[in-house]
Amino acid sequence: MKFVGAHVSASGGVFNAPINAHNIGAKGFALFTKNQRQWKAKPLENSVIDKFHQNMEKFGFKPESVLPHDSYLINLGHPEDEGRTKSLNAFIDEVERCKLLGLDRLNFHPGSHLKKISEEESLNLVVDSLNRTLDQTSGVSLVIENTAGQGSNLGYRLEHLAHIIDGVEDKSRIGVCIDTCHFFSSGYDIRTEESYEKSMSEFDRVVGFKYLMGMHINDSKAKLGSRVDRHHSLGEGELGLETFKMIMRDPRIDNIPLILETIDDSIWREEIELLLSFEN
Repeated sequence: MKFVGAHVSASGGVFNAPINAHNIGAKGFALFTKNQRQWKAKPLENSVIDKFHQNMEKFGFKPESVLPHDSYLINLGHPEDEGRTKSLNAFIDEVERCKLLGLDRLNFHPGSHLKKISEEESLNLVVDSLNRTLDQTSGVSLVIENTAGQGSNLGYRLEHLAHIIDGVEDKSRIGVCIDTCHFFSSGYDIRTEESYEKSMSEFDRVVGFKYLMGMHINDSKAKLGSRVDRHHSLGEGELGLETFKMIMRDPRIDNIPLILETIDDSIWREEIELLLSFEN
């Protein structure tokens, strides 16, 4: 089974996210557990947590079908101590919020060196931040998302993801999320059967499918290898529908959230139905 869904709104309270996912026919979903553009949020109240659990059960969502995303402000590879400490504290808070909600993973971007230190130095800072987080939390896996490689962002090469995983001490709580738009725009072609298998085999060799804990399902406005992050609706961009047919028929990608972040949320229900039809 593939838990196909979308990154839905949690406006009004996180307990609304399962409702919003159900309303578009989703089998899984992503959400922000707090405002993604603010550093701090008030603690989750027990009544909010209880409502979230009730709605998860009511609509049949399991923790393994949900892929929460952390704040865009967080940079665990920040070259300056103050910025990195602020990011680490916010990240630990996000992990703890997931634990309270009964969710078992947290998706995050690896970070940015801000052109002040080398990629390797920044990657090592990410590793240190993750090990500190794992030491202070429990029950939630940390899921690294690959990036398109815009600006000074880390994570656009599979080797970056592998470097982070290699440095993490508790490998039972580390995973990876592949964003198809990012994957393509960072240089990994997945448009034909041959190129798809080549890129996925490289992913397995460098990182390993055992670490795959989610995917973001997006077409790309940007060209192959452009390192530009521009999502598009399925079949409307450079990837085309064949890519998503191959993903839906790939047994190596079963039992994880496959989350739409395509640009037109008004057609998410149709895109979910389309993806599910590709399984047959």
